[in-house]
Amino acid sequence: MEKQKAKRLLFTAAFFLTSLFLSGQPKDGTLQPEVQLQKEDYSKVRQEFQTKLIRQGASPQKSIPSDSADAPPPGVTVVGFSSGNLSLKAWMNTPDPTSKTNYPVVIFLHGGFSFGKGDWDMTKLFRDAGFIVITPMVRGENGQRGSFTMFYDEVNDVIAAIEYARQQPFTNKKRVYLAGHSVGGTLTLLAAMTSKSICKASSFSASPDQILYCRYGIDPNYIPFDTADAREFQVRSPLAYAASIKCPVRIFYGTQEHHFRISSQQTAAIAKQNKTDAEAIEVEGGHMSALEGEIKAAIKFFNEK
Repeated sequence: MEKQKAKRLLFTAAFFLTSLFLSGQPKDGTLQPEVQLQKEDYSKVRQEFQTKLIRQGASPQKSIPSDSADAPPPGVTVVGFSSGNLSLKAWMNTPDPTSKTNYPVVIFLHGGFSFGKGDWDMTKLFRDAGFIVITPMVRGENGQRGSFTMFYDEVNDVIAAIEYARQQPFTNKKRVYLAGHSVGGTLTLLAAMTSKSICKASSFSASPDQILYCRYGIDPNYIPFDTADAREFQVRSPLAYAASIKCPVRIFYGTQEHHFRISSQQTAAIAKQNKTDAEAIEVEGGHMSALEGEIKAAIKFFNEK
């Protein structure tokens, strides 16, 4: 069990995340954004743009047997929700059936390109603070149907999970929040540019510029879309459409994540120029070590009136 967890963390942290921002980067680790800023509203762009995949299939990150989506720990329910013609799964801490309380809900988007129990463990601070947490698995992950598109069609699945949460009888519809780490952080920002149903959003270690992410942060063989088309990068980059962010947002990144600093700050600055309550906040630590402090800050942000 511990070996499997270690392998998964190594794959997530060392392959998809911070440690691949190596080749060709400046000595201080900072990276200047390269994606071109766009003026259109992101939600309208999504209605017209269709990604062109050069390969179709499941996520490149395979789940391990101990992380079975159908084997949650005690107190966790596997729920189903629909995204278009796809039937997807999520984990949720079970509300008290005797309580008449309408709970605040956090849709938490996991890091990497598959879901495991370690991702659920990350949500403990939210759950301890009284939130119902719903952690969805998106298309192509954990044996689910649908093709991996890397930050595009998966946004539809996030929006579907938000709508599922809003429809539940235990949900306080005025307190539906979105949060995500790493890959999930990027999806958080893209969803916040798409949906008006999110009350507040917090991203942790998101990658606002997908030109940089594709160059330094992922094996090129795993990129599923046509990289010759600049639009493919733009529609996956929160920075490109930062003016479209539709809810108050906090963009957290670690002090050791120099590669996210400039793009995160620019994303927040553009949103703020468009009269959105947005801040980019640096938290002590790295990709994983900063997460506890980031989540605590997000909880404070979500609880503020």
